Amino acid sequence: MRVLVVQNFDNTGLGQVGAALAEAGADLDVRLPYKGDALPRDATGHDAMVVLGGGQTALDDEDYPYFPALLELTRDFAGKDRAVLGICLGGQLVARAFGGENRIGGANEFGWRGVSLTPDAKADPVLSALPETFPIFQWHDDTFELPDDAVRLAGNDVAENQAFRVGRAVYGFQFHFEADRPLVKDWSSSFAPTIAARHPDWAGELEDEMARNGPDADAAGLAIARAWVATI
Repeated sequence: MRVLVVQNFDNTGLGQVGAALAEAGADLDVRLPYKGDALPRDATGHDAMVVLGGGQTALDDEDYPYFPALLELTRDFAGKDRAVLGICLGGQLVARAFGGENRIGGANEFGWRGVSLTPDAKADPVLSALPETFPIFQWHDDTFELPDDAVRLAGNDVAENQAFRVGRAVYGFQFHFEADRPLVKDWSSSFAPTIAARHPDWAGELEDEMARNGPDADAAGLAIARAWVATI
């Protein structure tokens, strides 16, 4: 199993998705196109693709000119019936790749927040085993409209579209299900100035928030990660 990982920002990381891929014995091909790494021309050399998050918007082609090629690559993976996973910015780019409208700003979430599954999620191979509602880590300002042929799988009051599927195994997630407690602690340190500017109480709240929401969020996130890997 050879999996392409497209990293879009420093200090992101696979978190629980990485754990599930390691369990499956996957060979990871990590590309950093924002630092000049070339993307593959097509999906031929890979069985699946993961597109991670970042601080930019999904429409920032001027500063990240590889975005259009990444959209084409996403469509090629889908056309070859190969699994795709987009998380946060990655999910927004997956939505854009299939015609969904990106909405910049107005959907601000940070920290563990609740999401609810839709009725369609009950029959979805990645989400069907999860509770109807669960806490999960969020960090985003933007949102998106679903592509016309997408199946909506989860949402909440801030962002109606928190998870969706296109075709058999192309998934976009707004929430950071990969971010377990160790990864959140790492982000809280790595991005401390950025977080403090907008959420000045976070450093003092982190331990309590982890204790309150971390166990359920981590369990949900690992279940999603393992179920998605099973689609590859």
